[in-house]
Formats: sequence, structure tokens, C-alpha cells
Amino acid sequence: MNKSVAVVTDSTAYLPENIRTDLAIEMVPLNVVFGKESYREEVDLITDQFYQKMKSATELPTTSQPAIGEFVTLFEKLANEGYKQVVTIHLSSKISGTFQSAVSAGEMVEGIDVYGFDTEVSCSPQGYYVLKAARMANAGQDAEAIMEKLTAMKETAKAYFMVDNLNHLHRGGRLSGAQLLVGNLLKIKPILHFEEGSIVPFEKVRTEKKALSRILSLLEQDVSVGGKYIATVIHADNLSGAEQLQATIRETFENVEVDISYFGPVIGTHLGAGS
Repeated sequence: MNKSVAVVTDSTAYLPENIRTDLAIEMVPLNVVFGKESYREEVDLITDQFYQKMKSATELPTTSQPAIGEFVTLFEKLANEGYKQVVTIHLSSKISGTFQSAVSAGEMVEGIDVYGFDTEVSCSPQGYYVLKAARMANAGQDAEAIMEKLTAMKETAKAYFMVDNLNHLHRGGRLSGAQLLVGNLLKIKPILHFEEGSIVPFEKVRTEKKALSRILSLLEQDVSVGGKYIATVIHADNLSGAEQLQATIRETFENVEVDISYFGPVIGTHLGAGS
């Protein structure tokens, strides 16, 4: 285990605890707030419990980023353990202040150099960067080499998603009122994606079936140039739908390795069940 570089992420990478433990990945949780009760996602509140709570909640929950002090405490602990560098990898700075908090905390801690990486996405694609960084750190690579590799990975990473209901995104300030109104009037299932770190509509499609079909055709365009690819189907409380899509991708694309992940509480708050 390389003691010179530590790898830190936040809970929205949704990496299972056993993987974080095996690869020595540190995780700082974001928070979900139901009424007056605040829960640290992946710590106090797991995903299944969250979607159950959502069904009975009178008001939709809100989310908040970790306090800057949590990062300061963690970076100080890592410095005391003998680490010289930290690569800290977070969800898009356009949808959360978590990345900025981590970078600011890094400037406050003596004796350790903190390198912040803004994935400009979230969830499983964020997890890809974290896993790559941890494996490189454990193989003895330094922070500069890791940052260079993560930046190169960004060139080929893409994420498309479809929400069942636009209200969550609008209420969380992630989609404009005009986009919401038009979408709901036409019963549109927009395909969304990240553009320079912001969530924006990619294409407007009328039905869920057409939206999924269009996402598959976008995948086909990307993987038809040859080479090996990794894809993840991410779902919000819709495992059977995710498994069907995974099976379709497996049958259709021989050069794509496909697994399943989930939208946890923080991202699920903004996207809603069924995404």
C-alpha cells in the first residue's frame, strides 16, 4: 500500500464499503434532510431506506454538502498517518459546493498537498475516476500522474440519463421553470446529460421506451469505433428496469462490459425514483 498518496471522494460516487476498504479510499458523506432530521448518506441512511422514506414523506427532502471542517479533519488525519499527497475526487462543482469545500480545506492543512479533481459528473462515472486513482496510488504512482490520467479519462467519459418526473430537478434548482412546464405539458421524457458540469437537456423524447432506445443508439455510436468499454446502468429504485437494460446491452455490444449501480439518496433527491 502506497503511503504517499491518499485518495478521497464523497458519498455520491456510491462505491460499496468493501471496495473502499480494500482500496483504502476515504469517503466524506453528503447529507439528506427530511424535515428537521439530517442524515449522512451511505452512513446513517442507505439507499433502500431512503426510497422507502420518500414514499411516505409529506415534503420532498433537501440535500446539503459536507461541512468544510469534515475535510480539514480528514486531511489532518491523513497527514498524521504519513501521507504526503491527497487526490480528492468529487461530484460536479456545478451541482454541489463539495469540490470547493475540499479544495478550500486543502489550503488550510499543513504538511500535505491536496489535489482536487472535479469529475463534472456524479454517481458511478465519478466512481470510475476514484477507482482508477486508488489503483494508481496503491501501485506507487504520485498525485501528478494520477491527475494526468483522470484528466485524460474525461475525454471519453459520457453520461446520459432519463428522469421519470421533472419536478425533482426543477425544485432542486437544477432545471428552469420553462423547461419544466414544457416537459410536463408534453409528457416528455427528456434525455439529460452533463455539459461542462451542468445538467442540461440533451434531447426531448416522448416516451420512456423511446428515450432508452435513443440512449442505446448513442452508446452504439460511441462504441462502434472499436476497443473495450465499460458501461454502468444506474437506477433509482428500479432494479428490474436496470437489469433489463443491462441484458440488452450485453446482448447487443460484445465489446462493452456492463454493470449496475444506483442513484443514492443525495442524487435520488434531485432525480426522483424511476430514473
